[in-house]
Amino acid sequence: MISTAFAMGATEGQAAGGLAGFLPIIILFAIFYFLLIRPQQKKAKEHREMISNLKKGNRIITSGGIFGTITSIDDTSIGLEIAEKVKIKVSRGNVAALVSESETAVKSEKK
Repeated sequence: MISTAFAMGATEGQAAGGLAGFLPIIILFAIFYFLLIRPQQKKAKEHREMISNLKKGNRIITSGGIFGTITSIDDTSIGLEIAEKVKIKVSRGNVAALVSESETAVKSEKK
């Protein structure tokens, strides 16, 4: 009879310990979500919005580091003029950023 009571007490303690054992894993997942996953998703969303809002005449920089002015836009590609009468075609996904007008003015003043 004593061994039965001891066994019943051990199972109740293990149930509480099992739940407490998952608590650090849950906390680590929450930390990873707020420090890594959420900011990455936010940045990807901003990039998708930027790509969808591109217009003819915008100055951009590609992921390869090529600066250019948009001359044509297709569903999957963008035509860029990188120098006078020099045009290339790049994938929409390769657009890294829009170049602001103030950056363009500063670069032209340095020349």
